[in-house]
Amino acid sequence: MNHFLLFGTLGATEIIIIALIVLLLFGGKKIPELMKGIGKGVRSFKDGMKGIEEEIKEDKSSEEEKK
Repeated sequence: MNHFLLFGTLGATEIIIIALIVLLLFGGKKIPELMKGIGKGVRSFKDGMKGIEEEIKEDKSSEEEKK
């Protein structure tokens, strides 16, 4: 009984209400800019994670070569 589920309990009505509030707060012209910024941030995060995974694989392969 985890009462801390946030997105698991959102229905269509709640999502529409949240979207309307965001529209009122930011306006129609700011939302595409906001989404573009979020997209760039997510892309940057994924690229960073991919770089870390590659570094880990390189470290493992270099350790195996030393053995």
